[in-house]
Amino acid sequence: MRAIVIIVAVLTVVIVPSSGAQFREDFDGPTLKLDPSGVKGWAFFTGEGRVVMNFRQEEAGYASLLVDATEDRRNVWWALIKHKVSDGMDLSLLKKPGYELRVEARVRASHAPRRINLHVNTQKTTDFHSHLMEFDIPDTENWHTVSMTTRGFSAEPGDTVYGQLAIMDWGLGIYRLDVDYFCVDIIEAALAGPDLGEAVAYHPPLADPAGFRFVLKAVQASTVDLENVDINFGRWTVFDAGGKADVITAGGSRFIILRWDLSALKGKKAIGKGLLELTTRAVERTAEEIPDFGLIRVVEILGGDPHWEKRTVTFSSLSGGLHLDQVLNPQMVIDWPVTEGDGKKTYLTVPRPVLQRLLEGKTLGLAIRPLGAINASFYSTDGEHGTCGPRLRLNIRD
Repeated sequence: MRAIVIIVAVLTVVIVPSSGAQFREDFDGPTLKLDPSGVKGWAFFTGEGRVVMNFRQEEAGYASLLVDATEDRRNVWWALIKHKVSDGMDLSLLKKPGYELRVEARVRASHAPRRINLHVNTQKTTDFHSHLMEFDIPDTENWHTVSMTTRGFSAEPGDTVYGQLAIMDWGLGIYRLDVDYFCVDIIEAALAGPDLGEAVAYHPPLADPAGFRFVLKAVQASTVDLENVDINFGRWTVFDAGGKADVITAGGSRFIILRWDLSALKGKKAIGKGLLELTTRAVERTAEEIPDFGLIRVVEILGGDPHWEKRTVTFSSLSGGLHLDQVLNPQMVIDWPVTEGDGKKTYLTVPRPVLQRLLEGKTLGLAIRPLGAINASFYSTDGEHGTCGPRLRLNIRD
């Protein structure tokens, strides 16, 4: 890379050391070179679920990652493509301050909104959530360019560096992600400019609840049932030794629906991530810790009746005849454990793109589904425990 800086008619040339030949795949060839190891060609494989995957060259000059998840059950699958990218790279540069890897791709999704992720690793990597970033893909019509710059990536001459692109938990249907190009290079981060796309950190640390300017109470909170589709559960109640309480519950075929009146924030821009706040009344789940099991899954409400009321809503009235995947985004906002104990708070991270869709009315609310076997009940309104109804915490730009 060469940067030219001109200051008051005096030409100063600053030579930025080259990283050597970058890895770039434009998918322009007649066939796609495949290699199960990912060393001499593209590897592709899946995990965690019962899905079938293919990665193929398209005539139009791009490749397609194809997933059939119709035989899956729990929607906790992942599917990825992977290739060795370090041939021709001078990995010794990564020992110098300020040098990092940047991975970039141009993609188009068959379903939206959905997230993809970019990742780099070596043969020595044990934490496969490090140097990974998700990206929000908001529509199906356009190509979107996304890039991720590592922070403190460790590799040295002799290591094998791999670049990856993946999709995960998109639902129980048939999906496609088109990839126009994929490239990875060593860059001097300070001179390379900002990354591209709407980045979403994977399972970020919880923000301080006190750090949000706006704390908005849900104007409607209820439970609906996928089996009892014509029954209203607006008066769903816990009866136990602690008395009785109006609750919203995620468990079995039941899920929680929440909506807010955001009209006062119309036209505003969300800043950073937010928090969904719930107050626990009771939790039932297995005491055994099973991965991706016994959690709650937050998803976006994308369709159906935008003006439902707690006292009348049923699943049938909410959906208005739409397929479930047209009402609820199958891909989660986040999966998270419930904080146990009556009156305890559960905080769930809501990424900026989801907050923005809520502000713009593209997302009609949030739903909470069970992930695995769990029965989680939360207070639906404020009461003797104080501010225990569902709340959304966020910051916006004035």
